[in-house]
Amino acid sequence: MIDRDGEVLWLDNGLVRLGLLPALGGRLLSLSTRDGREVLWRNDKLLTDRLELRHEHRPHGGNLGDWVNYGGDKTWPAPQGWERADQWAGPPDPVLDSGRYEVTAEQTAGTAVVTLTSGDDPRTGLRLTRRFELGGGSGYRMTLTARNTSARTVRWALWNVTQLGPGEVRVDGPAEVTELLAGTAFPEWHEVPGGVRVPAQDVVGKLGFPAATGRITHAADGLTWTQTFAVDEDAEYPDRGSRAEVWLECPQPRPLAALGDLDPPARIVECEVLGPLTTLAPGEATTLTIDCTIEGE
Repeated sequence: MIDRDGEVLWLDNGLVRLGLLPALGGRLLSLSTRDGREVLWRNDKLLTDRLELRHEHRPHGGNLGDWVNYGGDKTWPAPQGWERADQWAGPPDPVLDSGRYEVTAEQTAGTAVVTLTSGDDPRTGLRLTRRFELGGGSGYRMTLTARNTSARTVRWALWNVTQLGPGEVRVDGPAEVTELLAGTAFPEWHEVPGGVRVPAQDVVGKLGFPAATGRITHAADGLTWTQTFAVDEDAEYPDRGSRAEVWLECPQPRPLAALGDLDPPARIVECEVLGPLTTLAPGEATTLTIDCTIEGE
């Protein structure tokens, strides 16, 4: 079920195929179905269908506008920000976002497990681990861990960001929505039975969902991709209490100066899952588990 092709690891059970590129921040860059339909958005100007790099990659920092957006699924620390030391000033980031992750792989009867581990980031004090487990069904499990490898106490939340193409997003839970960021405008949303619907639209902006109950779906081109995760009703979450977030972006006439010269390369939907803010003494860790499934017509 696990196949290595140069720098790329492929996990395949005949129903779902995952493509991982540890050298690019431990990213999941391909998620496809048995008939070959791709779920994730990936920057084809930077990567081939086999996840081969079209240009040399180097870990890098800088402003938001310097970020090389390969697409796919990745894990960062939250809250994001550039004003205080307790905010993660990325992407880009030379360790957690664009650095090389180390690999361990294990294959047993009916299950493939790949674990990707970042370097130790001196800025946040964190080492991130992304564990992918693929069994025999049409889904997989991600177990994300942030460990404090520094000598100081830190406080962060895990933040998993998945980039997809244009589609409709549904977040389960009461219709409590926080307008977090308007690059061009806040995204439009609608209350629906049991949740909130965010339709496809051309806008650059972000919504937060402080009452999310642990299920977010993205539907496009006959495929529905679902993430389920546990929420802690008593915990504090970053970004004004957001347990999940939806970011939309689309190409602009010029880079957005108010967002660090961000220059969106395509119409992209980000479905984001957050863990609670957790105080970590040296050596302590926090974990977030996300179960992902794909349903297709």
